[in-house]
Amino acid sequence: MRLPIFIARRYLFAKKSHNVINIISIISASGIAVGTAALIIILSVYNGFGELIKSLYGAGEADILILPAHGKSFRTDTITLEKARELAAGSHFCEVVRENVFVKYGNSESVAEMKGVDSIFEKSTVLRNFITDGEFTLWHGEVPQAVAGRVLAQELRMRPHFIEPITLYFPSRYAPFSPVNPMSSINRRSLSHAGTFAAERNMDRNLLFVPISVARELTELDEKEVSSIEIYTPDKVDVNELIKDVRAVLGSDYIVQDRYGQNETLYKMIRAEKLTIYMILLFVVVIISFNLYGSLTMLIIEKESDSDVLRSMGAGESLIEKIFLYEGWMISILGMLAGISLGITICLIQQSAGLVKMPGNFMLEAYPVVLKFWDIAAVAAGVSAVGYISAVLPVRNFRKKESFFYL
Repeated sequence: MRLPIFIARRYLFAKKSHNVINIISIISASGIAVGTAALIIILSVYNGFGELIKSLYGAGEADILILPAHGKSFRTDTITLEKARELAAGSHFCEVVRENVFVKYGNSESVAEMKGVDSIFEKSTVLRNFITDGEFTLWHGEVPQAVAGRVLAQELRMRPHFIEPITLYFPSRYAPFSPVNPMSSINRRSLSHAGTFAAERNMDRNLLFVPISVARELTELDEKEVSSIEIYTPDKVDVNELIKDVRAVLGSDYIVQDRYGQNETLYKMIRAEKLTIYMILLFVVVIISFNLYGSLTMLIIEKESDSDVLRSMGAGESLIEKIFLYEGWMISILGMLAGISLGITICLIQQSAGLVKMPGNFMLEAYPVVLKFWDIAAVAAGVSAVGYISAVLPVRNFRKKESFFYL
């Protein structure tokens, strides 16, 4: 095993720098290094954008969400829910009423998703950090207030603390429809506009936060009915274990979701896109590795006399094959290691200095970068496999020729 590696290393680091084969080998290693560095950099940038998207979605999501398995609402004064509260002692239980409503502001109209929340949500939500105009306050004395997403506010031309009220409309569940006076079967409620937030675009476009009492009055739910319960846990709590315990207590009448379950499609899409990017860039490395195939084929031809000498000394064909196999693999491994080092260095510089800026008016000044160990491991494994195959093929193909076996 040591002899083939020793000879392959001598071939690789030969001092004949003017040799065309050596130059092609350097080009091959450099190409693999560039491809490997590109893989790490692009995957890390994608990680950065993925984390940003998750944080924006997470701004309006709870650690645990409890929904009814049947229907649109459920009561909170049940024994099972009281047991769930006891399990999550120390966490914030937020009661929520959600419904689609018709919104009117001045001469502008739209349909929005009303989210009625209690004072616990108002105190614990991280959406406070995403307020761009006004403040996240649902009451001004005795006056109820609403907080709207940026796109919805722009569509309705709303500004915080203007005299013009926001009017919400929702059909009554009990009043019969009257053709003579159709508005008699429509519930309405007016609020002032307290603030505007900017997080994830779908939230910005649809979401309107209001006091839960206003939402219950509009949808004609009593004070013990909710659409969902959101649980916000302290950092030290194991959310997965808590979800298992809560599910066991609540049974099949409720759906209990973590952050992944609330946006399962989003997370699957991010993983699928990342895998696609990885495969496309790895294919680029495969194309670059054709240089390695060519340089190794030329090396086998050039060193045919050396092979004859080794055969005359009793070396078998497998040993000679291993020499050239290790030669090709060393080129790819050196290129891979150089590429990994280069990619990590560039990512660390971008993380600390933010040299490459984002174009336009974006919420981030520089491209976000997040290095992950498993990305580096996947890149190393993929490039190593490509390099090994690129080294095996010319050796196996040349073995079929009679000149390779000529003594």
